[in-house]
Amino acid sequence: MKLVFRSRYARIIVSLVTALIGGILFKLLHLPVPWLLGPMLAVLAGSNLIKESYEWPQQLRSVGMVIVGYTIGLSMTMTALRQMSRQLPYMLLMTVLLLLLCAGIAFINSRLSGIDYNSALLGSIPGGLTQVISLAEETEGINLLAVMITQVIRLIMIIVIIPLLVFSPFFDHGHPDTTAAIPSTIATAAHSAGNPLVMLLFAIVCIAGAFLGKKIHLPTPLLLGPVIATATLQLLGLTGMALPGWIINAAQLLIGVNVGMMLKPGQMEHKFRTISIAVGCGLLLVVGAWGLSLLLVYVQSVSGATALLSLAPGGMDQMGIIAHEIGADLAIVAGYQLFRTFFIMFAIPPLVRLLFRIQKKKKSTKQGEIV
Repeated sequence: MKLVFRSRYARIIVSLVTALIGGILFKLLHLPVPWLLGPMLAVLAGSNLIKESYEWPQQLRSVGMVIVGYTIGLSMTMTALRQMSRQLPYMLLMTVLLLLLCAGIAFINSRLSGIDYNSALLGSIPGGLTQVISLAEETEGINLLAVMITQVIRLIMIIVIIPLLVFSPFFDHGHPDTTAAIPSTIATAAHSAGNPLVMLLFAIVCIAGAFLGKKIHLPTPLLLGPVIATATLQLLGLTGMALPGWIINAAQLLIGVNVGMMLKPGQMEHKFRTISIAVGCGLLLVVGAWGLSLLLVYVQSVSGATALLSLAPGGMDQMGIIAHEIGADLAIVAGYQLFRTFFIMFAIPPLVRLLFRIQKKKKSTKQGEIV
C-alpha cells in the first residue's frame, strides 16, 4: 500500500497513534507487557503495510531507555544487597547453570531453524525483554526479528505456564508469613513520595549517567548508565520515588515503536518453522528451570514453589507477585530474580561481545587460510 506523508511530524503522529492502538488492544486482551509488545507489533504491521508513512526519532527511544534504567536502578537497595549476600554462592551457581542451559538451547535452536548462533543466543538469554532487545539492536550482524520472536514466545510461555505449575497441588508452597508486603527489591514496589529536589537530583544524575555511559562505551549505555546512577544514589542513602504506571507504560511505548520500525519480517525465511522451534525451546527452558529448582530445593531446603519462582526466567515483578499470593518465601524469590537481572545486565553484554569477536576472528582466519 502506498501512502506517503511528506511532513515528518505527520509520520511521527501516525507512528504514535498506531502504537497507542496496539497498546490499548493488548491491554484490553490482558496480554503480557502490553505497552511494549502492543506498540511494537502494531508499528511492525503498519510500517510494513504502509511503507514510508512511519518515522520515530531516536531521541524518543533514548528517553524511554533512561526511564526504564531508572526503574531498574530503584531495586538496588541496601535491603536487596543484604538479601543477596546471604545467598550469593547459590545465586551465582544457579544463574550460571541457567545461562549454560540457555546456551545449549540456543545451539539446538540454531541447528534446527538455521538462524545464526549469535542471534539464537541473544534470543535465549533469560533477561528482561527491553534489555535483551536493546543489546541486540546494538550488536552488529544480529537477526533482530529472530531475537524478538524467541524472546516474546519465551516470555509468554513463562507467564502462562509458571503460575499454572506453582498454583497446582503438586508444588509445596511452604508456610512463610503470607501477610508480609512485597519488599522493595521489586522495581514496582512503592517508595516514599520523595523530596522534589531529590527527584530532580535523580533525574539529572540519570541523564548524566546515560551520557557518561555512551562516552565510556558501556553496553546498552542508555539503560545501564541510569541503572548505575540510580543504584549509587540509593546506596548513598537517598530514596528514589517509584514512577506512576503511565510513565513506565509511556517509556515502554517509546522503545516498542522504535523496535517495531526496525523489524523487517520479509527478510526472515521459514517463519513458521522458526516460531515452532521457538515454542519448543521455550518448553525446554521451562523444564530446565524446573529441574534446577529441584536442585535448589535439595541444597537450600526451600519449598518447591519458592525454588521455581526464584529460577523462572520471567519478570521479577510477576514472579514476586505470584510468590506473595501463594505464600512462598518472597525474600528468596526477589533476591534470586534481582541477582539474575543485574548479573545478566552487567556480565552478559561484554561476554557476548567477546564471544562474537572470537567467532569473527576465527572466521577471518579460516577465510585467510582458504585464500
